[in-house]
Formats: sequence, structure tokens, C-alpha cells
Amino acid sequence: MVSKDIAINALMEEYHFNKRPDIVIATYPSTAELNMAYLAGIKLMIEPVCYDSFVFITHRDNPVESLTVEQIQGIYSGKITNWKEVGGKDDEIVAYQREPNSGSQTAMEEIVMKGISMIKPPTEKVPQGMGMLVDAVVYYKNNTMSLGYTYKYYIDRLYTSPDIKILKVNGIMPSDENVRNNSYLFVTPYNAVIRSTDVDELGGKFLNWMLSDEGQACISQAGYVSLREI
Repeated sequence: MVSKDIAINALMEEYHFNKRPDIVIATYPSTAELNMAYLAGIKLMIEPVCYDSFVFITHRDNPVESLTVEQIQGIYSGKITNWKEVGGKDDEIVAYQREPNSGSQTAMEEIVMKGISMIKPPTEKVPQGMGMLVDAVVYYKNNTMSLGYTYKYYIDRLYTSPDIKILKVNGIMPSDENVRNNSYLFVTPYNAVIRSTDVDELGGKFLNWMLSDEGQACISQAGYVSLREI
């Protein structure tokens, strides 16, 4: 799967012998991506189709089981630097981030940090791609000191590993049930994105199907939390 920023950009220009995507399923576009569309004179139609939990991961041998929202914000703003400050061992926290405009980085900035500036990480702590981030957190040297973030569907269905530990947030596990009952705090929709001029074209028709009872049932069967369940 191509990255979200590449996919959104592809909606705004023809490529590969004048072919272009009819629809993109992704997290909400970043401000930079929306500005790019505006400057290109392209109006995007963005419609939520399902939900997923945004999760924090570390290695299974890390003794920490849960972080508070304030602790996460403290870590990623540079105020908390050692695991002993959050109930762990006396080790440096190796906190990974994603590249700008990636879906997980946008979610981190908007639904977790909420205006708090994130510390600028060294280049080696910004893996290019979700799989590389998971690899870095779980398998790279000093992995019990690592921390990263991703989407639960990704590590449940696409990149599973017995060495991944999903951390609770405020003591709440990001289970589907806790997404449905709104007790897990970091939940984000996946959106269908089409050009507003394509409402009656293939992309618009597929979007209408995704929002139908049949489409929502298929989304739920695939492992996401559907709109009907919230």
C-alpha cells in the first residue's frame, strides 16, 4: 500500500499514462495536504467510513503496561526522557516518530499532542514507513527502551509479531469493545477521499456502497469498527 501523502497527491494529478485513483481510503489529510489540494484548485470530498484505535507500542519485555495521556505528551515533547519516570526501568526512552504528513504522524499531532510541540527527533528515529517503525521498536538494538505509535489494525492484521506489546492509555486497552463504548481515548476514522467532481463516477459509487448496510458489514467483517457500531 502506498503512503497516505502519495495517495492523496495522486488524486490531484494524473500519473502513469494518465491513469489516476478513483478513491483513496486513508486517515484524514494533513493541513499541508489540504493546502496542496486548495492551491491545485481541487476540492476533495472526505467521508468517514470506519474507525480504528491509535496505539502505542513497545517491546514485550518492557515492564511498563500503561501510560497516561500526560506521560505520552511529556515523552514526545521532550520533558520525560527516562522509563523510570513512568514506572519502568532506569533506561532512556527511545521514542520513534513518523515522517510528516503520514497518517500516524498527523494523528499523533492532532489527537494526542493537541497543540503541544513535539521534540524534533534524530533522523534515525523517523522510520520511513509503518513496517520500519514497528521493526525499529520491536527488533532494533535496545528495543526494550523503545516506544512508537501505529494503528491497531496494522499490527493485528498486517504486521503481527509476538514481541509487540500494546500499551494501555490511562489504564484502558484499545480493544474494539473499548472503541465502541468510547472508553479508549485515541480513536480515529478512516476516510474515503474522492474529488468532489467524481460524486457520480466510480469513486463516488464505491463510497456510497461503503456507507451502505452491506458495505459497513463487510468493513466490520474485515476487522475494523464500522460506523454502525459507534
